[in-house]
Amino acid sequence: MFQLDPRLESSTLLLGAFPLSLLLLSKDANYPWCILVPAREDMREIYQLTEADRRQLLEESCVLAETLDNLFSAEKINVATIGNMVPQLHMHHVVRFERDAAWPGPVWGAVAAATYPPQLLMKTAERIVTALAPLGLRAEN
Repeated sequence: MFQLDPRLESSTLLLGAFPLSLLLLSKDANYPWCILVPAREDMREIYQLTEADRRQLLEESCVLAETLDNLFSAEKINVATIGNMVPQLHMHHVVRFERDAAWPGPVWGAVAAATYPPQLLMKTAERIVTALAPLGLRAEN
């Protein structure tokens, strides 16, 4: 049975689910940062998914990246499946700006995570969910 890794669960806010993946919002306020987690048990690498699931993950990733780009006017969307700290397969989508704390380098370890003020976290989550609902994101109960 699929279970979200506790480290992902504690550092994110669940926004909903696409047909394959849970959509999470990172609680690091340094960057608008979403994470897709395919709801498949014991997956560590993309190649372990079925061919249909790989196609679905790519579709969900593209929909998410384009939506984040449109919402936040990104200069770049960084997409990565690093997984060294959390081996459960998950795909980061980080909105990048030339003015962000890590530009032009990677975000990992560049600066300490910043805590969202609660209202800003909810506003950011609402913006993303509202934009993605017509594109297949469903609420998770």
